[in-house]
Formats: sequence, structure tokens, C-alpha cells
Amino acid sequence: MEPVRNSFTVDLRRLGVLRELDRRGSLARTAEALHLTPSAVSQQLAALSREVGVPLIERQGRGVRLTGQARVLLEHADVIAAQWEQTRADLAAWQKGRRGAVTIGAFSSAITGLLPRALRRLTGHHPDVRIAVVEAEPPDVFTRLDGGEVDIAVAVDFAAAPPHTDRRYSRIDLLADVLDLALPEAHPCARQEHVPLRDLAADAWIVGEPRSCCGAITRSVCAANGFTPDIRHTVNDWQSLAALVETGMGVALVPRLVQPLHRPGLVLRTPTGPPPTRHVFAAVRAGSGNDPVLGAVLGHLRAAATKITDPSSRIGPGAVEPVCPELDEQGAHAHGGRQGSDTAN
Repeated sequence: MEPVRNSFTVDLRRLGVLRELDRRGSLARTAEALHLTPSAVSQQLAALSREVGVPLIERQGRGVRLTGQARVLLEHADVIAAQWEQTRADLAAWQKGRRGAVTIGAFSSAITGLLPRALRRLTGHHPDVRIAVVEAEPPDVFTRLDGGEVDIAVAVDFAAAPPHTDRRYSRIDLLADVLDLALPEAHPCARQEHVPLRDLAADAWIVGEPRSCCGAITRSVCAANGFTPDIRHTVNDWQSLAALVETGMGVALVPRLVQPLHRPGLVLRTPTGPPPTRHVFAAVRAGSGNDPVLGAVLGHLRAAATKITDPSSRIGPGAVEPVCPELDEQGAHAHGGRQGSDTAN
């Protein structure tokens, strides 16, 4: 018999034969229990012995008995069998969307305003789905999605995002996130409920960097209203931006996903005309939308987004967002993903 090898491959069915021999005590009874011939049982045990490199049975009179090495192997076989059954159960749970691991790549506002709602719901209904969150914006988040570093990308439609016709992704519309004007309390326009953006053309502006979604959208919104903003401060953190607005350093557009900002010297007002809006969507790699675990997470993202945009709970200027009730089971599983050239609203 060759020595025990550092690595070997074991057929789990042959381990089952060895376990059955231990229970039955003879080749004949083992063969009967397994609906095999005694010769087939002997062949299975001989093959297993070659796989692990140790003797497993030895002659005892007209029968056989297990060797000491076989007893050691059986101790591990019992653990392996239990682990295999757990594996089967976990696979069945995965097929029902109850177990798995999902990495979500999302921009900062979504992490602040959308993901907590969705993940709170998800944890209640799918406690064995492990979630990891990575802060990233287009195009980086889609590079990570392509490479398998993230499974779901939550992004905003703007120049750095892929076009709606990009067949690499399935897109799921989530919400239209309105942007409000953030003004210092002492600003002359702070007394107005609705403020024309053109009236702020001479003001200092606080804007995110051009490659960020809010930085790009603020610039385009100002351009659509007939002026180029005088950008004095470039800030990507919303609390930092709010602090600058509060101290009178400038004005800004702030998405409702990050409100309230809890700054007593800052007021939020609605721009006149069509409200500046950014469209938030989720994307997965094309073909993966039927993954039950991804489907469960997408379902909770959509349900949380629906709750945010519901008129009875929508975040308004200065409003405090209520805590969402638990999602019903139907909402947890419906995600309505669309393939290829389907477009967002």
C-alpha cells in the first residue's frame, strides 16, 4: 500500500459504502443494503483505499473488518456527510433566494438615502444573504460590474453612465430624485418658496467635481437655465457642502436622497419650472437578472425606492424621512428587470 498522499480525490459515494460497511458489519449485508453485489462493494472499497493511500479492510476469518485507518477516515466521513447535507440545503435555499452573497456598488447619495431602507428590509426577509457595499460612481462602478467585483451597480443617468442601449447590462428603474436649492438662511431668496435658478446666476456656487453625478447635473441644470455657475467650492461630501452653505459661502443643488441635512442656518427651496431631477437606476450584468438572490436584492431596492417616491412618505425639503415598515413577501421577490435596449423613464 502506497503512503498517504498530501492531496487526493475521494468519491463521496465510496465513502458511503465504507460507512455502510461499518453499520452492517459484513460485505454481504452491505451489498444487500446498497443493492449491489458483494464483488461490487469490494471493488468500491479497493478503489477508495487506492484514493486515500491506506488499507481500509482486512481479513478476519471468513469476513472482513475495518482497519484503524478506516476508523479515522470514517470520523472525517461523518463530518463530510454532514457538511454535504448542509451544502445541499444551502443550494436549495440559494435557489429560493434565501442565501447568497451580493456586492452592491453605489454612489454616496444612494448609500445614504436608498440602501439603508432596502437593506433593512432585506435583512428582515433574507437574513442569510450577505451584502457588501462599495462606494463607486460611473464609469468606475461599471468597470467593477464588468469585472465581477460588484454584482449590482446603483447609478445615475448622466454622461459617464453607459447608454440605455448597452446590451452588457440589464437596467432596472428605481426613482427620480429631485434636487432642491440649498440657500443660507440670510439669502434674499430664502424668503421665497419657489426660486428661479436664473436669479442665482451671480451667486457663488458649491458644486461636486465635474466627474461626479451631482457635479455634472448641477452644471447642466444651470446651463439649461441660461448661465454658467460661478463655482467657488468643489465639494463631494454633502455634510461639508451643507456647512459651507450655512456659513454663507454659496448656494447649491441638493438631492432629496440626502435630506434632511440638519443645518439650522440652511434653508431648502424649490426651483421654479420643471424640477431638476436625476434618474437613479440599478444595473446587473446581462443574463444574471434571473439569479434568485440578485432578484431578491433588486426587489428590495425597488420597493425601497417606491416608498421614497410615494407622496405620503416622499422626502421633501427639510422633511425627516420616516422609517419604512417591513416589505411584504411579494414585493421582496418582484424586481421587473429589463434587458438590453429597454430605457429608463
